[in-house]
Amino acid sequence: MNPIAQMPEPPYYAVIFTSRRSGVAEGYEQTAERMLELAGQMDGFLGVESVRGADGTGITISYWRDEQAISAWKNQAEHARAQHKGKNLWYDEYAVRVSRVERAHSFP
Repeated sequence: MNPIAQMPEPPYYAVIFTSRRSGVAEGYEQTAERMLELAGQMDGFLGVESVRGADGTGITISYWRDEQAISAWKNQAEHARAQHKGKNLWYDEYAVRVSRVERAHSFP
């Protein structure tokens, strides 16, 4: 995965998922990989960027064409099951923020 996602011209949407992991690791990596694969198959998915610190705090930003695509992803059955596991097993806390990207530039 390229660490900086290549995006189309704005506008598009960003879903910012900030989390702090619990001490439970069982099944997490496999599920995270599957969610990336599954998101990539969704209509309207544009890309993703993700980092996690040594303290377990992470930020994942997924990019979407529109709010309908975000809603479809939120309600996708396998993703919904993974969200449930996240709440009950893998995360001590998290926050989800949705924003519309109006302008963007990059280097080089």
